[in-house]
Formats: sequence, structure tokens, C-alpha cells
Amino acid sequence: MTADTRSSAADNSLQLYSQEQEKPTSNMSLLTHLLACLFGMGSWISINGLWVELPLIVPQIPEGWYLPSYLSVLIQMANIGPLFVTLMHRFRPGALNETAVIYVIVVLGTVASFLLGFFWKETVVIAGVPRSVALLLLTFFLSAVDCTSSVTFLPFMMRLKPQYLTTYYIGEGVSGLLPAIVALIQGVGVVHCINSTQSLNASNISATFDLQAQYQPANFSAEVFFFFLSAMMVVCLVAFLLLNYHPSVAREHPSGRYTNGVKEKPQKNRKWAEQTLMMDPYRPANKKRSSFGTGSYSWVQVIYIFVILAWVNALTNVVLPSVQSYSCLPYGNNAYHLSATMAAVSNPLACFIALFLPIRSLLLMGALTLIGSGVGAYIMTIAVLSPCPLLVHDTSGGVIIVLAWVLFVLILSYVKVIIGVILRDEGHSALVWCGAVVQLGSLLGAVTMFPVVSVYSFFSSGDPCNTKCP
Repeated sequence: MTADTRSSAADNSLQLYSQEQEKPTSNMSLLTHLLACLFGMGSWISINGLWVELPLIVPQIPEGWYLPSYLSVLIQMANIGPLFVTLMHRFRPGALNETAVIYVIVVLGTVASFLLGFFWKETVVIAGVPRSVALLLLTFFLSAVDCTSSVTFLPFMMRLKPQYLTTYYIGEGVSGLLPAIVALIQGVGVVHCINSTQSLNASNISATFDLQAQYQPANFSAEVFFFFLSAMMVVCLVAFLLLNYHPSVAREHPSGRYTNGVKEKPQKNRKWAEQTLMMDPYRPANKKRSSFGTGSYSWVQVIYIFVILAWVNALTNVVLPSVQSYSCLPYGNNAYHLSATMAAVSNPLACFIALFLPIRSLLLMGALTLIGSGVGAYIMTIAVLSPCPLLVHDTSGGVIIVLAWVLFVLILSYVKVIIGVILRDEGHSALVWCGAVVQLGSLLGAVTMFPVVSVYSFFSSGDPCNTKCP
């Protein structure tokens, strides 16, 4: 082959790569981005929705505010789903039909959310004590669905081009944002402080005036909210069907490797795929250094990536959310609701930023993790000091805690997306392990925080109407 011929071939490869990067601007790519987003939205919307509905559910069930502790245990028990899928991929690769599993869990999530609308208040007397058996059982099924999505939805995204993985993460962020917005419209947890007169002696000669927190009635019932969650799972199911069977979406499969959910042999386009990977400026040098994935990373780097992934998910999924009320309520109910809403917005915003700035530097990843963890340490300190944290009587205290929650979620959500992009390039099994480590990090976080918050009552909650501090 002459030099001119090699130059022409290189130019053609660059042209193909350039065209591949420009495809997202087409209408068909926009449709695929939308479907990937809606598919990702179904990953955690059920459990996220259940958490934001707690202020409306808790007063009407016998478990009361012990319910969040029960939910934490049920969610961790539901990790049997991702454990089974991970073990099957490890010891029986190819034996598990990934597409069938996704169909099963999405349909199960749809049915469980729908049934919650009818049975969440129903109780059964066990050992002389009424228990919300239906609510707890259906919550376990929803937890199994959402936990298993971590090890099935992500690997499925291997069937689409890399840019759609970031869109999937945007949808995953929306799974927390959308229920929060609907709950705000519903008016969940809105408090009004009213005067309450208390007598100091029997003759009622003197009295003291105090403020009492009174929760505003919701604009619509919990039943309607659960039917909304069920409808969103139906949307996820329709998006998944179109991603599998829409003939135009098949064009978005890399190198035509998948058609109607069936993997094809990629030999004819393997050389082109290797050329595009070599031209990726963010990818490490193509020197095989380990047996993990493509071998682009050493085992030390692989362990480093997974440790950060577990740490970040432990913080964002369990550790800090479990103390959010303690960190915010001392500054007022508005600070609490604003921090919850803005944090929910920060998650998809971080994914959107990663769509245009997919920087895969391991050094940057570590630096951002340290910064995000530092902000998280400030939030945890405020929660420990509750109900009398720093600047409790100052407006700046509420502003700082809201900004801290926004930065915390924004930074660490970006880290999670970048790790997902890195592992996506390492292949299908890498994304399976990605989902497994996400659940492992969440499990470790729950095991750590459950006894601290629920058993030993280490944190003290602030009264939204009567915070009395020196």
C-alpha cells in the first residue's frame, strides 16, 4: 500500500468518525436520545416516588415514622435481584436473556405501583398488632425492580452508541426529579405554623403562646400519585419496546451489532470500531495492561475506579439522603424543600453537562470526588449539630445549606456519569459490574447509617416552627 493510499484510508476513517459524531443532531438521533432518557427514567422512579410521598403516607399507617427504616431494610434485601444477575453473568455468561429480564422487571414495577394505589392503607393484624403487609410487600417488589435495573439497564445500553449512555443517565436523574416536582404540586409536607395557647395553671390565669406545625392537606391523594408512578413505568416499557423494535433506532446500534435485541457478529466492522477508539482523545493508550474489559486500564486503576464508584453511590444514595432533614429543617421548612428540589434538579443537570464534557481523566475524577466528599462532610456536620447548627438564626445559613446540597449532588453525579462512560468502553461485563458495585456501595451505606439514625437515634430533628437555640 502506497503512502497516498494509506493517507486516503486515514482520511476516510476520520470522515466516518466525524460523521458518526455528527449523527446525534439528526431527527432520528433525537428520537433515540428521547427513548434512552425515558427508558432510564424508569430505573428508580418507583422508589424515589415512594420516598417523596412519605409525609403523606406515614400519618395514615400503623408503622408511623418507623416506615423509612423498614424501607431501607427492604431495599437492601431486594439486592438479591442484582446479586443473582451478576452471578449469572460471571458463572453462566450468555445464559441469562437480558432483554427478557428487563421486560419482567418493568412489567412487575408497573403492576406493583398500580396495586399500591389500592392497597397501601390496608392492614393485617399480626400477633395482635396491625401491620401494613401489602405496602411492605409491594415495596419489596418495587425495590427488587429498581435494584435489578442497575445491572440490566446499563448493560442493555451497550446496544446503542456511546453518547446514548449519558442520555440514559439524564433519564436516571429525572427519575428522582419528576416525582419531587409532582410531590411539590401535590403539596406534600407543606407546613403552616399556627399559634397554640397552653395554660400554665389550673385557673388559666396565665398562658404561653407557642407555634405548632400543621401540615397542609394534599392537593390530590396518594392513590393518584401511585397511579402516576405506574403510568411512568408504562412509558418506560414503551420506550424499551421502541429501542428494541423500531427499525430506525436499529441504525443507532454501533457497527450494526444488534437488531431487534439480538446480537450479531461484528467481524465486518471490527476494524472500523478499533479505528474510532484509537482516535478518541480521552481514551488511554491502547496498551493492554490487564484482563479487565479491553485491557486499557491496569488492575490498580480498575480497583481505583470501582472504589470511587462505591464511595460516591454510598454517599449520594444513602448516607447523605438519610440525614437531609436533619441538615435542613433547622433552617426552616422552605430550606428543606428547596434543597430537596434543587438537588433533584442537579442530578440530570450533571448528566447534561457530561453529555458535552465527557472528560475521562482519572485524576480529575479523584479530585472531584474529594471536593464532593468535602461538601458532604459539611452537610454531615450540620446534621450532627442539629437542631442548633451553624448560622441557625441567619438567612445565610439556609442559603449555604441549599448550595451545599446542590454542589454535592452536581459534582458526584458528574463523577458517576464519567465512570459509566469509562466502563461502557470496557464492554458489556464492565457495565454489569458497574451496576453491581453501585448496589454494593448503597448497601454498605445503608448498613452504616441504619443503626446510627434509626437504632441509636444519634441525630436530633429540628422543629420547623420552634427552633430554640442560644
